[in-house]
Amino acid sequence: MPTVSPRVGRGIAACAGLLLALTPGVAYAGLGGTTDAAGQANTKDPGSGPSISATVGVQYDKSKNGTSGGGTSVGPLTPVGNWSPPACWYQPTYSPKEMKAESEQVWSEDSPSEEWKSKEKDRYVNGKPYKDFNLDQQGKGYFWQGYSPPENGGLPGANSCTDEPFWVPIGQAPPPEHKNAVTPEILAELAYRQILIPQGTAQTNPAGTQTVNLPTWVWMDGADFHPVSVRAYLPDYGVEATTTATPVSLHIDPGTSDAQLFPSSGTCVAGKDGTLGVQYTDGAKGDPPCGVTYLKSTDGGSYRLTATVTWKISWTGTGQATPKALPSGTFGTPQEVTVQEIQSVNR
Repeated sequence: MPTVSPRVGRGIAACAGLLLALTPGVAYAGLGGTTDAAGQANTKDPGSGPSISATVGVQYDKSKNGTSGGGTSVGPLTPVGNWSPPACWYQPTYSPKEMKAESEQVWSEDSPSEEWKSKEKDRYVNGKPYKDFNLDQQGKGYFWQGYSPPENGGLPGANSCTDEPFWVPIGQAPPPEHKNAVTPEILAELAYRQILIPQGTAQTNPAGTQTVNLPTWVWMDGADFHPVSVRAYLPDYGVEATTTATPVSLHIDPGTSDAQLFPSSGTCVAGKDGTLGVQYTDGAKGDPPCGVTYLKSTDGGSYRLTATVTWKISWTGTGQATPKALPSGTFGTPQEVTVQEIQSVNR
């Protein structure tokens, strides 16, 4: 595990404490800020910990995200493969005045060594490379520091953003040597983590108990399964990215090998209007375009039918006008299905 300096360790601990205390608002990735229900920034200073600005850091606009209500719940996507958004990143954290206040507070404590304090004062006060915390640049930039949300604590790489805070003028890109410093692509990946999609079960016809050898039509409610998006951005720096999730297919796992799928792959591609599966209409005959026929009864038990929706993920943003792909995401909700066998008597 990388060595964490007293300053960086203190900042991480302060961030965790502030974020855990901010309820019921959703903590955003900045230090000490929240977002409201629509994902807009709340700039009220929590008033605890070091002097941290509540208007810096990554912020989110979630006004076009998935929402719960009316019996529909939402939740995060599971990325396909081993991909995951960054576990930590560098972002704007301290103005020069805040950097001075936080540093002097750390230096006043007994635990950091005098050797470390001397190096820190050289770095931020004596011009190696910063002079007097860049106070003459107040309002013209921020010191960036590593950050990882509390929920990432056990993830690989969560503790790897240990570079000392570094200066980035407003309107300029961070120095390339700081890996994981926020870029439009990293913003897109962080927005991916914030996306919420419907987590409802599939609709079926017949509803309830199924019958052996009788086709079951399967579809998802089109009112809930539609594209959603989240925008992530850095105030002042003019950097942003919008990540969009679009449902593209529905895969049926009948929960047993004693079943016939329609189509045979079990994967129903979204229609031109975005519908997933085909809703049954009165009088429809023949095999369903999307569905399953059970060939054996559950005999007092049940099968676990799982309808998994795959969402295509893409992003646009600063310097990226054409949508660029990110790994797809999936979500499937199992539902218990009982299948009966109807006996007929020939005379």
